[in-house]
Amino acid sequence: MSTPRAIEVLLRPAVELYSVLACLAAASLCLFSPWALALSPLLGAGFALCFLVFGAIRAFEARKILRYRRHIRRLPRYEIRSRQVQVSKHRLFIGKGFRWDERHTHRLAQTGRPEFRAYVEPTPLFRLARRWQAKWEFAPFPFSALARALAWDSILNLVRPLPPVGGLARLHGVEPDEVDVSLPLGERVGHTLVLGTTRVGKTRLAELFITQDIRRKDANGEFEIVIVFDPKGDADLLKRIAIEVKHAGREDAFYVFHLGWPDISARYNAVGRFGRISEVATRISGQLSGEGNSAAFKAFAWRFVNIVARALVELGQRPDYLLIQRHVINIDALFVEYAQHYFAKHAPKAWEAIVQIEGRLNDKNIPRAMIGRELRVVAIEQYLSMSREFDPVLEGLRSAVRYDRTYFDKIVASLLPLLEKLTTGKIAQLLAPNYSDLDDPRPIFEWMQVIRKRAVVYVGLDALSDSEVAAAVGNSMFSDLVSVAGHLYKHGTNDGLPRVGSSGKATINLHADEFNELMGDEFVPLVNKGGGAGIQVTAYTQTLSDIEARIGNRAKAGQVIGNFNNLIMLRVRETATAELLTKQLPKVEVYTAARISSATDSSDPGGKTAFTSNASERVTATSVPMIEPAHVVALPKGQAFALIEGGQFYKIRMPLPKPDPDERLPDDLQEMVKAMRSRTAEDEDWWHGAERDGSEGIPEELADVGEIAA
Repeated sequence: MSTPRAIEVLLRPAVELYSVLACLAAASLCLFSPWALALSPLLGAGFALCFLVFGAIRAFEARKILRYRRHIRRLPRYEIRSRQVQVSKHRLFIGKGFRWDERHTHRLAQTGRPEFRAYVEPTPLFRLARRWQAKWEFAPFPFSALARALAWDSILNLVRPLPPVGGLARLHGVEPDEVDVSLPLGERVGHTLVLGTTRVGKTRLAELFITQDIRRKDANGEFEIVIVFDPKGDADLLKRIAIEVKHAGREDAFYVFHLGWPDISARYNAVGRFGRISEVATRISGQLSGEGNSAAFKAFAWRFVNIVARALVELGQRPDYLLIQRHVINIDALFVEYAQHYFAKHAPKAWEAIVQIEGRLNDKNIPRAMIGRELRVVAIEQYLSMSREFDPVLEGLRSAVRYDRTYFDKIVASLLPLLEKLTTGKIAQLLAPNYSDLDDPRPIFEWMQVIRKRAVVYVGLDALSDSEVAAAVGNSMFSDLVSVAGHLYKHGTNDGLPRVGSSGKATINLHADEFNELMGDEFVPLVNKGGGAGIQVTAYTQTLSDIEARIGNRAKAGQVIGNFNNLIMLRVRETATAELLTKQLPKVEVYTAARISSATDSSDPGGKTAFTSNASERVTATSVPMIEPAHVVALPKGQAFALIEGGQFYKIRMPLPKPDPDERLPDDLQEMVKAMRSRTAEDEDWWHGAERDGSEGIPEELADVGEIAA
């Protein structure tokens, strides 16, 4: 015989309060009038104590019911200051929440049933207050004052409005007993994917993670490396990073790279550092389309850039976008310069023969394919065809100049627009820095230097102004990081340097906001193999379709998603994105009670029974998904579902950040933050509960925190 299952029902009147009142009355009677119950004063006190203990138990049970009903409608405010964020050496704090199981699915299912509607929906008085507030907003006094009183966000206002976060509070209210939810740092090397639509808290969650990463020290007492890619340029994110760098005392190891503010940005040569010379061509040609007929042009662009890069390195010059663009446009000058360099070392008398050949050249004896080339170029090419001199770089340049000039311009036509985008205006100073200009105060950084210095890097790509340049620079940086990861995997951090201090593997926390804007073929090996070099990626984007549209290949998009072991999903609007989470969850059983009553007339006219009746209650179990995609769509702002630690499912809400009174920025960064805010559309500021001023917490007398980008 099976044991009947008790069904938990928390959406009901708190009937335990009746027992509490009865216990209080009985305790008072036993304590103050024991004679009425034929008790001595001592026995009366004993019985009063028993009644009070039982009443306290029932009061605790009633509090549980009332608290649950209150949380279903409105969650308590949860905000902390930056200084209050506890930084652990073993776990990453995400927020408050609980581990979701079948109990919460059962409770959530109950909130949708008609008999519990009165406990879930707003009260009639609350709805009336909202109608009056909207009706009297522009009415004359005193009605306008009453409307402002109804909108007063205070605990003293019994009908105060709900916080402007939208969604369903019941999704988190099904468990009033919250705990701190955190992710073990050992799981972060498996990478973390954060999904959420616009303005639901992805960047604020990034602030929480970055704050901890900036302050955290590893087991050897050294700071972790933090790299933040911000394509859209969020002013509050930059401000938070700068403030946390100051609090952690890491001002001397902080770099700000921003394409929108080149005058105060640090400089970076995306192709200046490489393990193999062929990486230069890969990083540049990787930005070109390789679909269909474009594949041949991309392959030629790779070969041609590789020839130029090899020649520059042999000449002792560091490759950059400006040099490569210059020689792509005019390959003849590089061919002559390298020939001079080579012949000076290996064939000093070659120039005598070249000068003689050049003197005999005219329009009639110049090869047709080289018409339009300089006579010196034609003479060098003819000398090489007659001599036995061989150099792979020189032969590569020779093959390039032998192309017909018109044909050559056509096959590099796809490469030149990309190089012009990266070398136009002041951006050229950032991406092709002049290493010999000692008067330029803007620092130059590269990833190996960042890792050895254990620095913090903010990369603002200004994608709203020019998304193609932002994507090209971001992909080049990712490609450079992949190269650095390969070097770290093979040789470690201190390769070629004295073993000073810790020689262990450095932890590199890479945060990529709106990473679909930066997505390319370079990102796949970064998440696939970067963990072995200590790189742990936290990527933030809106939908799965954004990733697929950027890569242009469903299989590659699935390959990228498959490399993220931790999934945090805020509100999304795309069903396919929500199903990425819901389809990974098991089904659970939800129990429902059904009352059944019946009556049957008697068929015996002479019998004593006119009818028989039967009443019963049947408990049925139904297998349902743990959550539905509709629940993900209905998440309030600042709340998320998380699938972490090998499939453990959590419901989380993030803390709302409270500004610290000592949050000051240097002059240059304050100007940048103000400009970024002025150029960005006014956001909803839901996490502060009030409108924020761009200069809040930044007094005019700014403290000098050192050279912020040194």
